[in-house]
Amino acid sequence: MFDRLEDLVRHFEELQAELSRPEVAGDPVRFRKLMKEQNDLAPIVDAYRAYKKEQDNVNGTLELLEAESDPELRELAKEELAESRRALEELEERLKILLLPKDPNDDKNVFVEIRAGVGGEEAALFAAELYRMYVRFAERNRWKSELISVNESEIGGVKEVVFMLTGSSVYSKMKYESGTHRVQRVPETESGGRIHTSTATVAVMPEAEEVDVQIDLNDCRFDVFRSSGHGGQSVNTTDSAVRLTHIPTGIVISCQDEKSQLKNKDKALKVLRSRLYDLELKKKQDAEAANRRSQIGSGDRSEKIRTYNFPQGRVTEHRIKLTLYRIDAVMDGDLFEITDSLIAADQAERLSRMNSAEG
Repeated sequence: MFDRLEDLVRHFEELQAELSRPEVAGDPVRFRKLMKEQNDLAPIVDAYRAYKKEQDNVNGTLELLEAESDPELRELAKEELAESRRALEELEERLKILLLPKDPNDDKNVFVEIRAGVGGEEAALFAAELYRMYVRFAERNRWKSELISVNESEIGGVKEVVFMLTGSSVYSKMKYESGTHRVQRVPETESGGRIHTSTATVAVMPEAEEVDVQIDLNDCRFDVFRSSGHGGQSVNTTDSAVRLTHIPTGIVISCQDEKSQLKNKDKALKVLRSRLYDLELKKKQDAEAANRRSQIGSGDRSEKIRTYNFPQGRVTEHRIKLTLYRIDAVMDGDLFEITDSLIAADQAERLSRMNSAEG
């Protein structure tokens, strides 16, 4: 590990020297590429430099202990040595985490699909609340949200909604949201006060570039229709909405958010590209997990990942057995504790596998 760290420090210093050259500064594409590489390496280099500094402290304190005869000074040196060794252990664990292979999709934007599951109108209302929760989470992260399509229910819920989130490292935080979300509460339509259980499924797909997935337009059928709003109210008077059917897979995507048929067609193709990319990712993940099923990760859409219990004000993240008693804050987009805990658990699991492999 330390040989690799020394190589990374040398490469980091080479990048710094390269970035200071006028011809690189004058080439925006190359400059951005090198800057990204430098920014990615900076946390590793900083942690390694801190580790080496702490190692020097340990060596210096050991020398002091050998030379010092004063009991009080020796006791202080022993305390300092214990602190430095603790700091070294923490920095070594941090370095191992920083050196874990990075998910190549972590920096990508995402498409999110939410579908009402079991529970009729109550499930549709819950799906609408999940959509609002993610939009608020996006705002808190300074991401941009863009509605792609929505199929509303009669009383203000959504049967299905597709939207895009763009910003810094969106997939790295949103990928753990895929799966079945369950709600337990007394519906407004329930006169007897009984608690009902409903579900909604969430699928998070990294945005795929054209280089990631090639689409043959001969495999696609486009149908146009008139956009309509809630209750059948006409949104516009032209056939601008687009329904895209991908014949080989049977995937169907409807886009009607834009007033331009061309823009809706372009959005539908973007969603299709990401769905096809997501299918390939799932195949690869399934192949890698043939002998070991990860408990944490991007999640299967059929897997129950989280329960929102309104009578108890409780949110339970089943994959890591985390329970929070602040459901209002979570539903208002404060997902940071859940997300950070999932990331930490994922890193710990991968670190454990890495240590087992080394052992």
